[in-house]
Amino acid sequence: MSPIAAPTRIYGVDFSGAAKAGANIWIARTTASCKRLQLQQLSRLEDLAGAAERTKALSYLVFMINASGRSVWGIDFPFGLPVELAAMGTTWDEQLAFIGRFEGDAKAFGRWCVAQARKIGTKLHIRRTTDTETKTPFDCYHYRIVYQTFHGMRDVLAPVARDDVAVLPFQYDRLARATTIVVEACPSSTLKRLGLPHQNYKQPAGGPLTAKRRQTRHLIISALKEFIELSESDRRVMMRNPGGDALDAVIAAVGTWQALAMSDHAAIVAHERYPKEGRVYA
Repeated sequence: MSPIAAPTRIYGVDFSGAAKAGANIWIARTTASCKRLQLQQLSRLEDLAGAAERTKALSYLVFMINASGRSVWGIDFPFGLPVELAAMGTTWDEQLAFIGRFEGDAKAFGRWCVAQARKIGTKLHIRRTTDTETKTPFDCYHYRIVYQTFHGMRDVLAPVARDDVAVLPFQYDRLARATTIVVEACPSSTLKRLGLPHQNYKQPAGGPLTAKRRQTRHLIISALKEFIELSESDRRVMMRNPGGDALDAVIAAVGTWQALAMSDHAAIVAHERYPKEGRVYA
């Protein structure tokens, strides 16, 4: 299988599963040339959807993906769970169905995953193969990420997994007819691959950036200019957004674009774990 001829529209999404998810989700819309991306729009989902509340915001994100036509979406949340948690099923479709009917919230789901890991007798927090390979910050049901995993899989992937959308690596068989590709991104993993700082650029507490965080963001943004064309107003948005979510959306777009071009897709399809538990395209 040759490298995917990705559509020229690449979206990067820094995701949130919080109650007011729309306030923290940022979307970078870019277009691709042969050498660089160009950032066309950098927006907070709340401003696009007209709501910060999770259900409304994520519904609008699903609408955007389904209406985007020929495009690639790189979204920053785990798309699947480790195969060791076999009680959910042995396929990705079964995982989606299990989460869809799970009676409880994201916190309860995380506890369920820990309980299943305890039954196996191994570590309570099991990392997917891709988490180890790409050095993601957390396993996919860690308490700091499980809200993203739960609401991302249930409220975004399940509704967009239709015939004209290929969610990779689970649906390579749909590529021939799909107009839209959706993959798992990880800004932290992309920064690590590029040899850039992956810490000390976020300031979730808000307020003016500390000198160290301001310096780190300048360094990251300066390095990204090799891969994406940014306007001065876009750079200001990325510098002024305290949580670093706007910057992460741009990094997600860059990582997705590069990973689709660099990946050995035939090997991904043949892999014993990726098609069942997911793969990070970073």
